[in-house]
Amino acid sequence: MIASMTGFARREIGGPFGTLVCEIRSVNHRFLDASVRLPDSCRALEQELRAALARDLRRGKVDCTLQQRAAATEAAHLEIDPQALAQVLSRIKELSAALIPERSQVDLIELLRFPGVLREQSPDAEALLQAVRALFAETLAELVRARAREGERLAALIQARCTALQGMVAAVRVRLAEVHARIRARFQERLKELGAQVDQDRIEQEILMMLQRFDVAEELDRLDGHLVETARTLAADEPAGRRLDFLMQEFNREANTLSSKSQDLETTRTAVEMKVAIEQMREQVQNIE
Repeated sequence: MIASMTGFARREIGGPFGTLVCEIRSVNHRFLDASVRLPDSCRALEQELRAALARDLRRGKVDCTLQQRAAATEAAHLEIDPQALAQVLSRIKELSAALIPERSQVDLIELLRFPGVLREQSPDAEALLQAVRALFAETLAELVRARAREGERLAALIQARCTALQGMVAAVRVRLAEVHARIRARFQERLKELGAQVDQDRIEQEILMMLQRFDVAEELDRLDGHLVETARTLAADEPAGRRLDFLMQEFNREANTLSSKSQDLETTRTAVEMKVAIEQMREQVQNIE
């Protein structure tokens, strides 16, 4: 199945840990280049998530971002550690005895900010990691589906161009006999204009050599072969971007040769139309995984 390298997916869930938001976006790239940004509470999962990306995606520049937003009721779970507070107050009392009384007043807010005095209930770390795994799997699956949908659209566009190209190849093939007859007639007319007396066998040899030099049947056969291979590649269940990119180069090579050999205005125009269609396909292929 053809898959695009362009896609976007977003999922979010809530729980005792707050709200988790996962976004994954991907664009074109020659290889798989994954960037994963996680909050400190989930940093242990980075390698695991990278491995999951590599299993489901083959190419593309992928940016994955996970955000953790604190729960609105988180302040209700704050507690004061009585032992830590007692130790701090004891030290303050000792310091107060050595200070001028008016300078020994204690700001309660500053007291609560002292490390260890205010204790925050943290959610279950393992439950958080499990939630991140599930959220990431859902987001990645959505991205894969999005890339597959875009891939179907690209495959349809390429197939439409291939159908048009097939018609062009058939049209040029039909004109071959007419083009050959025109070359032969032109050669004979030129001989008559010159009034030259030439052996007929020698004339036939020259005409045959000329026809071989301008013959494009081989190029047309190759174009037909590339069309068959493109259809097979589009139907295969494997990443096809690199193979299709190579085929586009081969298409372009044959179209250029066809244009350079052409001795017929209509064939030359058709070759130009071929190159336009091939370039349109090449642009679409750049998006395929």
